[in-house]
Amino acid sequence: MQTTHNLEPALQTRPDRAEYWALRMTELPSVSGSAEEAAFPQKLTELLRKAPPFRDHPENVWTIPVPGGKHQRGCVAALVRGRGRRTVVLTGHFDTVPIEDYGDLKPLARQAEDLRQGLLSRLRQNAVTRAEKLALLDLSTSDYLPGRGLLDMKAGLAAGLAVLEAFAELPEREGNLLFLTVPDEEVNSAGARAAAPALPEICAKHGLDIVAAINLDAIHDEGDGSTGRAVALGTIGKLLPSAMVVGLPTHAGYAFNGLNACVLAGALAAEVEWAEALTERAGEQTGAGPTLLGMKDSKTAYDVTMPDKVWMFWNVMLYRHTAAAILEALQGLAESAVAKVQAALARRRIAALGTAALPEVTVTTFEALRREVCAARPDAAAALDRYAKEIAAQNLDLPEQCRLITSELWKLSGRGDPAIILGFASTPYLATQLGADADARNLARATETAAEIIAARHNTTIALPAYFLGISDMSFLGQADESEIPLVAANTPAWGAGLHWPQGNAFAGIPIVNAGPWGRDYHTVLERLHTPYAFKVLPDLIGEIVSGVFRSKR
Repeated sequence: MQTTHNLEPALQTRPDRAEYWALRMTELPSVSGSAEEAAFPQKLTELLRKAPPFRDHPENVWTIPVPGGKHQRGCVAALVRGRGRRTVVLTGHFDTVPIEDYGDLKPLARQAEDLRQGLLSRLRQNAVTRAEKLALLDLSTSDYLPGRGLLDMKAGLAAGLAVLEAFAELPEREGNLLFLTVPDEEVNSAGARAAAPALPEICAKHGLDIVAAINLDAIHDEGDGSTGRAVALGTIGKLLPSAMVVGLPTHAGYAFNGLNACVLAGALAAEVEWAEALTERAGEQTGAGPTLLGMKDSKTAYDVTMPDKVWMFWNVMLYRHTAAAILEALQGLAESAVAKVQAALARRRIAALGTAALPEVTVTTFEALRREVCAARPDAAAALDRYAKEIAAQNLDLPEQCRLITSELWKLSGRGDPAIILGFASTPYLATQLGADADARNLARATETAAEIIAARHNTTIALPAYFLGISDMSFLGQADESEIPLVAANTPAWGAGLHWPQGNAFAGIPIVNAGPWGRDYHTVLERLHTPYAFKVLPDLIGEIVSGVFRSKR
């Protein structure tokens, strides 16, 4: 590749510092929802205050409280000052998934080199699957290190800290760097949702103008790294649409007199799976097809009565689709599923009894049903709100809370007809893209230039995909469309009770890109990091983007 850019590093990042921070943070347990996740901010704060940039300025490292959850959690912020107000945020999450899947290697799950030896011993004896065979090849070299959370995503945080330290060593610094790491990304992004509305106060207190952010999340690549060596210019979004399917239960001995909720639910599941109406494409990138993540009926023990309700929810990825479009498409799919299964049942009933009499199945939304119930019963809104708070206090996951609240609303309705009640069952993650404003254009230019420089400097490639394909905190820190939220809120049963949402602006609205490490198989025992990129190339890349942002004028 040819370039006219200066190939001398703008920031002299040190690979040994990226490696130090990656391994040191990986050693600290921080499983989502655990006491260790809650303790991590204090431990990291202590480490940062001992690091060169903050030894003389410990006040520039602080924590941000995160509401909700069983334990008192927090975010960690660390600020290195330079000239002026313009500020770039380097951000990512520190929580990880659990370590129980490591089995007898669980004590080594956070000790990268010891775990590598343990996994090699295991894999040499029994590498059966394609993933295991590839892991054996990778770990037999010096280019990969395993460890829970090393790839997802403490190595990304480490690259950010290496850049922070290099920036602090510059005698003449233009701009400011704010390091921000948050909990709970693996569950409900409570950390990012607390940090986003806190940023205006931080800016006012410290005299900052945030003009860009770099998310440091990991990328999975099963090949040569050409996909993983990338800076994504936006992020995909995610919604969790749900359905409460209500049947007409009867004794199994009189099956023709009822309508089985499980049969309706099965038809709906088949209709929605990989449905084209819910699958988006953007250029060469295709989002994951919608898929069913949970399905359970209302029975708690065996009997010979049909189930009366089935709860279902799906993973749906977004590029440009709105929440309203998702709900409308799901309603169309539900009506189609009902029509098909009703037609099949009618033919069978005619064959058996000579008549096709079947009850009508109504398809509605949680918002519409709530409005109907509250209009008929003045006490319904208060009763449902009380119930939602009681359910929230039980620390159930959000889909389960939404199931129970929807069931309670149906009970309050007093209806007995078959129905499908559509809604959403978890925290919304909205897609983000760089906007048309000056700061966003500046970040886009800086990123494109940095990709060219780093590719030439390291004789490699740096891709610039339109979207990061993982669910991330970019949805709350980036330039998302907040007008989506009222409809989602109205159709999410746990909203305001188990699902806490900030008052006012919940999204930071910062131009943001994702530049993180790459590796393979995160969230599994084979999670491993490609270390040459993570410790050498990535900090250099982040440093070039930062320098490019500060060199350019608005």
